[in-house]
Amino acid sequence: MGMDTRARWGRPLAVFVAVVFAVSSIFPMTAGLSKDAASFPKWWGTLDVAIAFLLAALAMVIMALAGSNFSKQVEETTYRSYRVLLHGLIGMLVVFFLWGDRIVWKYCLVGLAWRAWLLLYGLPSWFTVVGRGAATPPLTPRID
Repeated sequence: MGMDTRARWGRPLAVFVAVVFAVSSIFPMTAGLSKDAASFPKWWGTLDVAIAFLLAALAMVIMALAGSNFSKQVEETTYRSYRVLLHGLIGMLVVFFLWGDRIVWKYCLVGLAWRAWLLLYGLPSWFTVVGRGAATPPLTPRID
């Protein structure tokens, strides 16, 4: 796959991965808010695992496309994103203290935790792939 192909498919693929991530996160949140997860249809768990597997596979594709050398801009953007995501952690603590007794943690904690890990681990690669899909300015001739 050439660099032009990567640049052309990078952004749509990254957007698709973000959508799959959001859809995949709905499953553990719904299970955690349910009082009786056993009443869910049998296909619910199968669909959850299938989408989670798809998410993990897509994350590996994004990481492979990005490589391991991140630009300074990607590093700075990732760092700023981590700072914003840390506020989400504070928000989760507030949810735990205020509504923790209404959430069935055994149904959602593991699912949310691995998705959070995947998000944090893959974010630099995701930013790299999104950046490669951006329009690049035309090359200007260099005059020495």
